[in-house]
Amino acid sequence: MKLKAFEKSFTRFDDTRYNGFNKRMINRMRGVSMKSEKETTNSLIEKRAASLQTTSKVVLPPALAERIERYPENKRRPVNKTVFKNDYFQLTYNTRNHSMAISSKGDLVYSAIPYDTARNYIQRAAIQYLLHPEEIRRYIELHQTTIEKYLMLSIFQVSGNRVDEKSFEVKQAYKAILQNPLLEIQVAGRLMQHDETGPLSANLAGKFLFSENIKTGIAGYISEYLNFVVQLANSLPLMIDGKDVQLLDAVEQDQLLIDKGLTIYSDIELALSLLPQEVKQGVEHALAVTDSAQMVNTQPLLRSQYGEELSRTRENYVAHSVHPDEAEKYFKNVHSTENRNLINVVSDIHAQDGKLPFVNRHFNVLVGDVSDSHVQDEEIEGIYVIGGHELMDVLPETTDVSEEQWDKLRTFFNYEWFKELMQETDEAWYLLPTGEHEFYEVVKTEITSRFPKMKLLNNEYLIYEGIRYVGLTIPVALVRRKEALQRFILNALEKILGEDVDTPTVIVSHAPLFNELSLLPETSDAYNKDYVCSEPQIEKLFERYNIIGAIHGHHHIPASSRRFKNVEFAGKRMFVVCSIYSKVNTGFELMSLLERGK
Repeated sequence: MKLKAFEKSFTRFDDTRYNGFNKRMINRMRGVSMKSEKETTNSLIEKRAASLQTTSKVVLPPALAERIERYPENKRRPVNKTVFKNDYFQLTYNTRNHSMAISSKGDLVYSAIPYDTARNYIQRAAIQYLLHPEEIRRYIELHQTTIEKYLMLSIFQVSGNRVDEKSFEVKQAYKAILQNPLLEIQVAGRLMQHDETGPLSANLAGKFLFSENIKTGIAGYISEYLNFVVQLANSLPLMIDGKDVQLLDAVEQDQLLIDKGLTIYSDIELALSLLPQEVKQGVEHALAVTDSAQMVNTQPLLRSQYGEELSRTRENYVAHSVHPDEAEKYFKNVHSTENRNLINVVSDIHAQDGKLPFVNRHFNVLVGDVSDSHVQDEEIEGIYVIGGHELMDVLPETTDVSEEQWDKLRTFFNYEWFKELMQETDEAWYLLPTGEHEFYEVVKTEITSRFPKMKLLNNEYLIYEGIRYVGLTIPVALVRRKEALQRFILNALEKILGEDVDTPTVIVSHAPLFNELSLLPETSDAYNKDYVCSEPQIEKLFERYNIIGAIHGHHHIPASSRRFKNVEFAGKRMFVVCSIYSKVNTGFELMSLLERGK
């Protein structure tokens, strides 16, 4: 049932209910039997229930409906419906956002290691091992030098002995990883985490040494996880990649989805032949464990059995951690720094050595805080918007303000915000001018001289392949300046967009415009619930123009988290992207979102 029709059914019911009340009063006065009234009321309630049921059936994917009906608990669950489950895992369907997720049930422990954040990575590695075990091996081997560093640190944690990364102890520990597929999966997952978020710390021994790893319970978790996902993929038309679960179209299969993750079409025979017999038996439900089989610890770690012990371990936990910046110098990036994204979005690089740490020869969208040094690149093309760090980057390297290099900035010397910018940079952001200001033009001129093929958008636009990119320069403002900031955003957009209401448009700014068009989660310490769009004319402007998305940076959202989301704003659906640089993740491909938004 369509929404309007659905709303009308409510209206009809409410009107009838009101009229029914009047009729009951009249009937009572006339001595009419209440039985007929009750039957009438029940009939109305049944009709309304049928209407709701019909609506739900339309929303609910048919492939899942029959499964959901099997579980009685779903009758009292309005949102998270059980679709499939076993003793340790369950697949649920969220009726609000129409998404699916696999979660472990309460008794199963993923890891005895406190603050172990690699579960999604390890699950992804487990799926990829099922699909491409040889590629997982090559991925491990590519990172051998990185693993040897981790093993060296792991051995020191356990024994207190400092060994060389080329020592016999490290070689044996590395060999043990390749001899134990469940540990190999874990190490591959942790390397994915390393590549996306930076060097790891804390309890490295349990993560990389076989002798310590068998105590963590992760092998048992992986074993049960593999058992569950294989059963799931063979029961429903799904694609499972270790983090996301998507429904395959029953009529026209999406080959990209099929190739991306585990489905009923996946060939996992090679992987099963490599996995320990206990795991293979669980997956296949057939093969028996032989006496000659290599024994591994695949028993799941259960809270019901080890809950008290785990609590004591976590209470007495002493982290063996170093700051990622300190750890990073020990590791060599083994991945290519070149990507081939056609529309490459990247921000917050904070380059410190005078050059961009990635290469892209197509169209780039640089969303501010690109440099903490005088970076230049003669070849990179695309658009650039000003962030906070660009304001410091353009300052002359000499501190002698009498020199000629300072002439272009001399007119700003008496401004309090400029004095603060020079002394306490982090305290100056909220003082910076809101709106058009000649200081930003000075910044633009300086940056443009270093990036001759880039178009720096200081409250202006560029059309590229049919898409209008609007670049706004807005300071990282506090909520206290929200009103002035949003007035500027409104006025600037009205001026820039003009009479062209049809061209697909993307708004680009370093700081997010407001919460509604931000990727910052509400759980973040940086999130401010008051930073909402409070200027009603902005919504009307978004309604009028063909704005299909917004891009921002600033908040350093990890690459392991979501890179974009679709939001509802001003009565329309649009995308929000926040692309943060890391050594492996050299940018985000915008093309697919642009195609959907056109």
